[in-house]
Amino acid sequence: MLSIGILSTASIVPRFIAAVQETDCCKIEAIASRHIEPAQKLANQYRIPKAYGSYDELLADSDINTVYVAMISSEHASWSKKALEAGKQVLCEKPMALNPDDVRDIFDLAKEKNLFVMEMQKAVFLPVFSEIKDLIRNGAIGKVTMASFSSSFSTGYNSWFTDLAKGGGPWYSNAGYTVALLQYLFDCKVSDVSGLCTKSILSAENQFETAMTMENGLLASCRNSTLTILPNEAVLYGERGRIEIPNFWKARKANLIIQGNDPVTLNYPCEHELIYEVLHAYACIRNGIKESPIMTADMSISTAGILYKMSRQWQDSGFIG
Repeated sequence: MLSIGILSTASIVPRFIAAVQETDCCKIEAIASRHIEPAQKLANQYRIPKAYGSYDELLADSDINTVYVAMISSEHASWSKKALEAGKQVLCEKPMALNPDDVRDIFDLAKEKNLFVMEMQKAVFLPVFSEIKDLIRNGAIGKVTMASFSSSFSTGYNSWFTDLAKGGGPWYSNAGYTVALLQYLFDCKVSDVSGLCTKSILSAENQFETAMTMENGLLASCRNSTLTILPNEAVLYGERGRIEIPNFWKARKANLIIQGNDPVTLNYPCEHELIYEVLHAYACIRNGIKESPIMTADMSISTAGILYKMSRQWQDSGFIG
């Protein structure tokens, strides 16, 4: 049984709690915030036994064997390391860190402590992407040479989201899905990235349009806006057809369109999409595996490297920062 303590009462936390409470192998033991009131409120709402008014108090709780790190992005790395130092397994919300060196340090520390750590990149664990990966391997739409990822959303639910120093902006929040999914589906790395963005008043970008190349020659576009409405979908283009994936970061279905054939819909309905990454982490820990064979250290480091490279280019060119 995973006895989980949650660091933060961030907007994603209720969804994580709901997913964990749907399992029979994991439980939420405690939740912490920087002040007791928000932690106690969620503890009461979701019947969580303990609430703490500081993160350090939760890390000192001997009843907790696993910590979910969910505060603002710029603090993921430091609190993941503190949780590992406290002897806890770590499930770190994406992005694990804002630069690849910190991600590498986290995995090195986990190895030193003989503890499990994983970036909670939910998209790569969704069943529909497992089937899509099989379709690609089996050549269902021929060789895939292009892909596009498009999304938009409001930033109103996170007050820190426009602050670059805190890891704000849609690039770090959203593009990680694209980079991780590309690496998962095609078993190779994103080799380069270029693009443009526009800037928010508090320095983080508010929309972007990027192009990525992969080691296998695939060309992918990734765009997001917090200012206007874009299609929320990914499309993989092959020689014989395409695969359309609505709401790709939380996909429950995909449409397989092969030239000359009727479209086929792949359906994987589920109430809480975070359950798949939770169950995967549990299976790894139960079996004594210290690194996910799907969301590997190499994938997290590589993803962080691409995100950092583009962000630095924008800052150095004066687009943001």
